[in-house]
Amino acid sequence: MAMITNSVKTKPAKSLAAMLCVFLLFAFGLGSSFAGPVPGPWVPIFKGVDHAAGTNDPAVQGNFPRLQVVRCVRVDLTDPDVRLFPTPRASGYVPESRETLTQSVPHFLSQNQLQVASDANYYSANPGGSDPAGEGISCEVFGPQMSTGQVVSASASEGDPRYASILFTTNNRPIMAFVNVPPGTNTAGINGIITGYYPIVSNGVNIAAAAINNYPDGFIHQVQPRTAFGVSQDNRYLYLMTIDGRQTGYSDGALDTETAYWLMQFGAWNAINMDGGGSTAMYMADSAGNPVPLNHSSYVAAYGHERYVGSHFGVYAKPVPGFINDVHAQPDDTTATLSWTTISPATTQVQYGSETNLGTFSSLSTALVTNHTALLTGLTPGSGYFFSALSTASGVQYASSNYFFVTTNYVTTNVIFDFTNTWTYTTANLDGVHWTDPAYNDSAWVGSGPGALWIDARGPNGAIPEPLNTLMPGDPNNSFSPGYPFISYYFRTHFLFTNSLNAVTLLLTDYIDDGAVFYLNGTEIYRLRMPGSPTPILNTTLASGYACSGDATCPDFLTIAGDLATNLVQGDNVFSAEVHNYSVGSPDITFCTALAFTEPYAVSPELAITYANGIVTLNWTRPGFTLQQADRPEGPWANSPGPVTASPYSPPLSGPARYFRLIK
Repeated sequence: MAMITNSVKTKPAKSLAAMLCVFLLFAFGLGSSFAGPVPGPWVPIFKGVDHAAGTNDPAVQGNFPRLQVVRCVRVDLTDPDVRLFPTPRASGYVPESRETLTQSVPHFLSQNQLQVASDANYYSANPGGSDPAGEGISCEVFGPQMSTGQVVSASASEGDPRYASILFTTNNRPIMAFVNVPPGTNTAGINGIITGYYPIVSNGVNIAAAAINNYPDGFIHQVQPRTAFGVSQDNRYLYLMTIDGRQTGYSDGALDTETAYWLMQFGAWNAINMDGGGSTAMYMADSAGNPVPLNHSSYVAAYGHERYVGSHFGVYAKPVPGFINDVHAQPDDTTATLSWTTISPATTQVQYGSETNLGTFSSLSTALVTNHTALLTGLTPGSGYFFSALSTASGVQYASSNYFFVTTNYVTTNVIFDFTNTWTYTTANLDGVHWTDPAYNDSAWVGSGPGALWIDARGPNGAIPEPLNTLMPGDPNNSFSPGYPFISYYFRTHFLFTNSLNAVTLLLTDYIDDGAVFYLNGTEIYRLRMPGSPTPILNTTLASGYACSGDATCPDFLTIAGDLATNLVQGDNVFSAEVHNYSVGSPDITFCTALAFTEPYAVSPELAITYANGIVTLNWTRPGFTLQQADRPEGPWANSPGPVTASPYSPPLSGPARYFRLIK
């Protein structure tokens, strides 16, 4: 929401007791029989960080009279690996003017390598106010804000109603300051501060109804999307909560009292209402650090990207620990060395394959160890493999999640076509049409042109790094606004491939807004931000996510290897794609794609031997080899006891002279 109504000046609440009295009258009117909706269970998403969700169905007796979808993240402030990170000072910092820079919540998360992030304080950008046009715009933050011990925004001034703060000490202990006005709370020993508008829960009591009188605002107290933060009674847990809104049929939003109710259900003892409305956004990082939305932003639904806000709140945390941890892969051209640790001694084995269902097992090592190494051999150069680490202890087998590596350490890369490649395109509904087949005739399609191909009802987006070469038509019957994009656009191109097909890996780089499905010679090879297989993709299917902050300003890098690349042929090939919008109200679609391929080449290993302080050490630079030894150069050769698959290695000096070599 990030809305500051400068014409309305409010005075600080007369007293917390006055707020409590107002709410107690309201609560009495609800009646003791009010039950209300109940949130779901807590699910760990990181070490010390859990997630839960709740919904309100007005058709259920006792529930609120509106649809609500609620998301809450619970942060264990006693976890030693949890760190809190409000938005830091902007470069060229100027108090009350250039305190922070605008940035979307997902970009804030990915840029700072956070695990969870949400919007926080109210702010005003110059230019743009509460709704700036892009990132990197100077902002004034309203109310106190501190990041990693440095003041970003000073205490709220007299007459500024946004002064309900949560302060965090250097050991993450929270301190609630509902009236944090000058001279403000002493910041000695304080590491971070975030500030909302007004308190909604105090000492386990829902006081939100008091805000209507104590914090007059003709907009905020209506049904709105909400961001609210709370703290448990024992100060152990911090709650970050969003309630989606302004999306008819999905989630309408919430009043202050409903927001407080939900936070109390999750466990909050004290809580404040933060910035909300179109600014409401909460994200988590996936296993690769990419931002994944936890809520369904009303701003994304309307504009196709998150709002660029001036204040954020982030959480650093470690992965949820399991029996198997620290999984790593060192691939070579035909081998891969895989390693992991376990919390207690266990066996060693790997299940792997070119598809996610795996299917192939490495040899089992029954030695009970906590540091595990397994060598996979006979792999195809330049190919991708999924794998899962397996360890058994006390009769129980543990398996890691699926990981992925590509045997492309020693390859050459060649371009098939670049971003300016020419594509034919159409906006017609092609459901049931075999339009991806190589023999399909696309001569009657709407148009043809070089990339990037685009449409944006707002005009050209100068932030997209590739030239916007081909403007595509909009949908005159778009239900949100005539001239906005069609939900789906279809693309085809031909390319000639004359190289060897052996161990080829395709490398796809694209700037896509929002989701896409790619096909090679009529076979689907990848879904990007689209519902997963086997869900059918139709003309009306919406993308499940979007790139960057909602615009095609950063690339996706996709690897097509193994079985997915087997339908590449020598000669003429047809590459096709369909691009889908995130919502009917998103004003833009962009399609810009380049394709390359890699071929492996042979690299000889180097084995070195050193002698120092009575110790012989063998070193080699490439992974995927097994060390062998013999008494004579001509053999016979045998694997060194172990076997030894990782460098360095120091053999025993007793016995006859020995010769060493590496094999694969």
